[in-house]
Amino acid sequence: MAQDRGPSTSLDRTVEWVDTDAAGHQHNSAILRWMEAAEAQLMRELGLVDYFPLSPRVKQVVNFRDRLWFGQRITATVWVERIGNASLALGFEITGHPCDRSAGGLAADGTVTTVHVPLGAEASAPWPEPMRSRLAGDRP
Repeated sequence: MAQDRGPSTSLDRTVEWVDTDAAGHQHNSAILRWMEAAEAQLMRELGLVDYFPLSPRVKQVVNFRDRLWFGQRITATVWVERIGNASLALGFEITGHPCDRSAGGLAADGTVTTVHVPLGAEASAPWPEPMRSRLAGDRP
């Protein structure tokens, strides 16, 4: 992971049957579910439990690099790539561990961009300073 990345976390999962398509490898939606699970873990670790109701997605970019197979272990890593005035770009990687059908390695990467929309508001607004500070990696 690059040193200039902001706060990050990783989690391990197993590709379950529900994560696969008729060909037996991951369905495209599984990538974003694993990314979102890592995102939720990161926000818990940062103490930002109110992040989700305030942060709708405005852009998702997924680069599919390799297939992941039923039963294969994966690691989902997410990090703060950039924090703007009212936006947040999260980078992510999904890597597969070696298994009988794959040597493992990078399976998908990309970015998810959210914006801060305060409860009851109709448009985005600047991140509150305590949230911005935590997302930037400052310690409370």
